Amino acid sequence: MPSPGGRLFELGSLVPRRHGLRKTSLPFLQDLYEATHETVHLGVREGREVVYLERIHGHDRLPLPSRVGGRLPLSCTGVGKALLAFSSPELGDGRTAAVDTVLGETPLPQLTRYSTSDPERLRTAIEQAHVSGLAYEEQEAALGVSCIAAPVFDGSGTAVAALSVAVPRARFQPAQLAPAVRTAALGLSRALRADSAERRPSVQHTLMALHAEAGRDDGRRGTSRPG
Repeated sequence: MPSPGGRLFELGSLVPRRHGLRKTSLPFLQDLYEATHETVHLGVREGREVVYLERIHGHDRLPLPSRVGGRLPLSCTGVGKALLAFSSPELGDGRTAAVDTVLGETPLPQLTRYSTSDPERLRTAIEQAHVSGLAYEEQEAALGVSCIAAPVFDGSGTAVAALSVAVPRARFQPAQLAPAVRTAALGLSRALRADSAERRPSVQHTLMALHAEAGRDDGRRGTSRPG
């Protein structure tokens, strides 16, 4: 188990990365809002919870429990299910390990009477999200509200976030919302890959730096030889 100091260092190191993710995501979240005029979220996973990095309110002020900087259970949210469906292999066996971690919490968290309480039902929903690339939540986080979400990938192919649209249940039409959600998630993923590529030094640049360092080492050894 990491020490308290190590944990604080780890959390501190996440702040600039999340700030960068939020900044990069804003144009895509705004585009998604303009396409739907519904409430838009961006969230990341931390343990068994979603941490919300951004929220843009739709025309209807929905009674949602989400807030920027707030947390909700993965199993009760579209963002959480999307993140579980595409969990990083670093979590052991990837998706299976991540789902097992959540299912190890007994009973599963309940935000409404519609929140998934059956572990096998949750596992099935996550498997379906992995196949389709979209996750759904219907009145599991707030009564009268449904949600559709998609994962966002970084340059290494890791699902680092998910974005979603939350809609009043009465006008929830997944087939109409899905293209906009997919497009926003794909655009943000491409932007993150581009950012990663720009920060990654080229092979040629790395070799040149190594040769230069080797030359400096040879020069230092030469000056230290007796004359």
